[in-house]
Amino acid sequence: MRADDTSISSIVLFSPERFSGDWQVLESATQGCHGAPQHWRWDGTSRFTLSGVDCTGIKPTHLGGVAALTGPGARMMPDTGFGREPIWVLWVDQDYRIAVLGTPSGQFGQIIGRKGIEDRPDLRKAAREILEFNGYFPAAIGH
Repeated sequence: MRADDTSISSIVLFSPERFSGDWQVLESATQGCHGAPQHWRWDGTSRFTLSGVDCTGIKPTHLGGVAALTGPGARMMPDTGFGREPIWVLWVDQDYRIAVLGTPSGQFGQIIGRKGIEDRPDLRKAAREILEFNGYFPAAIGH
């Protein structure tokens, strides 16, 4: 899903408070995940409580547990979800309407958007470009 010889980077200016809330999966390598809900609830100090649908495996599964912010930037470590892989927010637009999630191992990458916000082609294009810049093959994720 991702080129082994390409470095990956997370965003530096990350606001957990602004990221907190309801998202939906727009693109994922997991079949059947388009529109799947993900809820990220910031505790105000160091972690997100997760719920919804995990779209990082072969098939959609229940998403639960927490993701601790490990820094710098938007780097997190889940206790149960996301295959227990580190979660990096590779990019989020300035208004926190769309975000790109990935992991250094390349095991998953996905584009998520705010639930109830109109999907904008320009932001989706930018998100795909971020995936490609980080060594992902967008065609493998575009489900």
